[in-house]
This record gives sequence, structure tokens and C-alpha cells, in this order.
Amino acid sequence: MKKIIFLLIFIFGCAIERPSGKTEAEVLYKEATQYVKDGHYLAATERLNLIRSKYPYSFYATHAELLYADILFEQENYIEAGAAYLLFRNIHPKHEKLTYVTFRVAESYYRQLPSSYDRDLSSAHEAIKYYNELLNSYGDTEYAKKAQDKIDKCNEMLQKKEKYIADFYYKTGVYDSARYRYLDILNSYKVESLNNHSMLRVVLASFNLEEYKACVAYGQEYLFQVTTKARRRMEDLIKDCQKRLSKVEK
Repeated sequence: MKKIIFLLIFIFGCAIERPSGKTEAEVLYKEATQYVKDGHYLAATERLNLIRSKYPYSFYATHAELLYADILFEQENYIEAGAAYLLFRNIHPKHEKLTYVTFRVAESYYRQLPSSYDRDLSSAHEAIKYYNELLNSYGDTEYAKKAQDKIDKCNEMLQKKEKYIADFYYKTGVYDSARYRYLDILNSYKVESLNNHSMLRVVLASFNLEEYKACVAYGQEYLFQVTTKARRRMEDLIKDCQKRLSKVEK
């Protein structure tokens, strides 16, 4: 029975007309593209591997490299796809589809983002890097138009992650690490609500560390940068730190 099945498959396979082409590499590439359209990625990959192994210097060898990266992307193998696109960029730095390839690199990293900001966000930094490259070098393309929204989403996750870490240190009483994190947030982001929270926490952390000079200095620096509600709290902290500082100096 198995022999009959294999024989039928063989006969059916032979009956399928192959596309025309001037070379075997062209025929294989056309077969691969058709398999991709039909969602038969394994069969497409087999054809591309034949091109890469048997016809590495043909016109279609470069096309095969890019199509292989696309297949990995369509299969949601984003780590492997990103690596394949980057390799393509390095080998073919002047290729006509370099903008598309750069976009796919950025997308490969973007699609590796976890669902929650409290997990590893290293792919967000890489995604931002390549989206920015699109904006800076290919700003008038359709791919660049999609970049800013993705950058904003990555930054939003990174901001939440930094606040989460800083707040964790603060709540657990590791005030020196908390202050360092809040200061880094202030240097890295320009988001009013996040910065307001961070400035107040820098002053509070200094107060809890009993570093009253730093408490007063930071408080006076941030006093008119925070919201009215936070300003009252900060004024009270500055006065309290000044009192404690005067006692220590006496």
C-alpha cells in the first residue's frame, strides 16, 4: 500500500508542469516563489537551498537569500529572520531593496517584544535603532511612515520598565539604586507624568538616605518643574531637610 502511495505521489509530482526559465536557477526560483504564495514554505526552502548550493554565482542566488529571510519572517521565526536580513544587508550594502530589508530587520526585533513590560526588552532597543535608521536615511518611503508609531510603542514599554525597576528599589528601601534609576529616567525621557514622579522620588530617596544637602539641592532644582500638587510636597521636604541639615551642622 505504501509503495502505491509513493508511486502516486511521484507520478503526480512529475505531472506538474514546471515554470519556464532560461536557467535551472531561474526555474527553481520561480518554483520557490509560487510555493511561498501557496504557503508551502518547506518546499520553497528546498528550492532556495538548491539555488544557494548548486548555483551560488547565478543572478538568482541573491534573490534566493532575500526570499529565504522572508520565509523565516512569515513563519514567525523572528530571531532567525532578523539575523538573515542583517546578513543580507552586510553582504549587499547597495542592494535596491535595502530600505525594505532595513524595515524587516526593525520589524523582526519589534515582533520579539514580550506582552509585558516587566520582561526582557532588549529587542525594543534594537527595533528603535533600525526604525530610526529608516527615518533618518529613508524618511520619504512608505516604510519610514510606519516607523514612528512603532518607536513610540517601544519607548512606552521601556519607560514603564524603567519606572517599574526604580519603584521596586524604592519600595524595598534600596534608595541609592532607586535614585540612580530615577535620575537616569530624567536624563532619558521627556514624559511629564513620568518625570514628575521621578523628580519627587529623587528628593524622597535623598531624604530617606539622610543626604540632606542632596535633598535640598535636588528639591530646589526640581521645585518649579513639577506639578502644583507635587510642588507642595517638595516644599515640605526641602524645609524638613533644611531643618535637619542645620541640626547636623550645629
